[in-house]
This record gives sequence, structure tokens and C-alpha cells, in this order.
Amino acid sequence: MEPKDESEEESRFGPMAMRARIPVRQIVPNLVTILSICAGMTGMRFAFEGRIEMAVALVLGAAFLDGIDGRIARLVNGQSRFGAEMDSLADIVNFGVAPAMLLYAFTLHDAGAIGWTAALLYAAGSALRLARFNTMLDEPNRPAWKSAYFVGVPAPAGAALALFPIYLGLLSQKTGFPELTAAVASIYLVGIGLLMASRIPTYSGKTIGLPLKREWVVPFMLLVVFYIAMLLAYPWQTLSLSTLAYFVSIPFSIRSYRRAQRRHAEG
Repeated sequence: MEPKDESEEESRFGPMAMRARIPVRQIVPNLVTILSICAGMTGMRFAFEGRIEMAVALVLGAAFLDGIDGRIARLVNGQSRFGAEMDSLADIVNFGVAPAMLLYAFTLHDAGAIGWTAALLYAAGSALRLARFNTMLDEPNRPAWKSAYFVGVPAPAGAALALFPIYLGLLSQKTGFPELTAAVASIYLVGIGLLMASRIPTYSGKTIGLPLKREWVVPFMLLVVFYIAMLLAYPWQTLSLSTLAYFVSIPFSIRSYRRAQRRHAEG
């Protein structure tokens, strides 16, 4: 049998094959996003099985994966519209539904319908915050200085804040530290949902890309190592203090935003 000409094969199947191929660099960030969804949903399962410590770890792990999937996409030049849409869907699962379900399984169920309503309101606040974030990405004339701030508490941070009653509850089991009642936890969770849906400016973390003075490099690295060590050795104490530190930072972010706004207005 006479072998087929290579150019003939290319003309028949080449264009279609090329159109059907997806670069691996676009698959990797999407795979990370899918893993984050799996982590968030597995966290919900563990919460209802009573394995609350593992559930919290998985939801926080989902937040970490959410934080790196976009960076991986930019690093490998794998950004795509498909990936952006998947990331938004993952966020509502991991940071809207999962924290609410963990809180409900841990304590809110003791408040009955009030606890469930609080979980619904938090999820709604998270959805509103994510929808507004996506629409703001399409604003062509948004000033560059505003990129240093989020409008409202970002979804991953909101999820970590929402789990504060669980941190205190687990801390109480180990040390006798007082924990929040179901009713207080319900009010607290609604408050976090309102912060996410609010227009309060909060630091976006863009300053992490700013250059650091040479003399501060070693202290900064030691501080990061110290924080990770404390997180591993005393997770619930460290997470509780981190939550309080975030709340303390909000007034400073508001003041910083207003100063930047005045400087921009003055030209």
C-alpha cells in the first residue's frame, strides 16, 4: 500500500486537530481551581461527619489554592475566559457555601431557623461581593491607585473570618476558652456577609509585589517562618489572632484609601 502524503494528512486533519487541542498551560490553572472545589466540598462533608478540624483545614486550603491559581495562570501564560468563569464558580462554593455549612454543622444548627437564615444571608453576601468584583474587572477607566484596595472584604478573607466562631470553639475544647453561642455566631456570620457586600475599602494585597528594603528582607523572612511555625504549633490561637488583626487593619485601610483619594483629587 502506498503511504499517504504527509501534507495530504495535514490538510485533511491538521486544522481540525489543531482547533481541538488545548495548551497544557491552560489546563494546569483550571486543574488547581477544580482541586479547590474538591477541597471545599470535602470540607463540608467532614464538617457533617464531626471532623471539624479537618473541615476547617480543607476550606482554608481551598482559599490558598484560589490564591495561587491566578498566579500560576499568569506565570505560565495560561489565562483564559473559561478559567476566569470557573474561578468565579469555585469562589461561590468555597467561600460562600462551604463556610456557611461548616458554621451550621458546628454551632448554627442549635439556633434553629435563625442559624439557617444567618447561613443563607452570609452566602448571599458572598455572592453579591463576587458578582460586583467580576463586574469591576470590566471597568476600563478605573484609576490605577484603586487596585491597591478591594471594595468590601474579599471572599477568601471573608471565609477565613467567618470561621472565627469555630476557631474559638476548638480553642475552648482544648483550653476552656469561652466560645460563642449559636445566636451570637449567627449575628457574627451575618455581619461578615455584610462586610463582604459593603463598599468598605480593604487592602488588596497588591503591596506584596512592592520591593522591600534590603535591611528588612531577613526580618521579613523570619517573621513569615515564625507565623507558619505558630500556625502549625498553635493553629486555633494563631487563626483567632489573625482574624482579630484583620479587623484591626480595616480602619487603617479606610484611612489609607481616603488619603489616596484626596491625593488623586488634588492631582
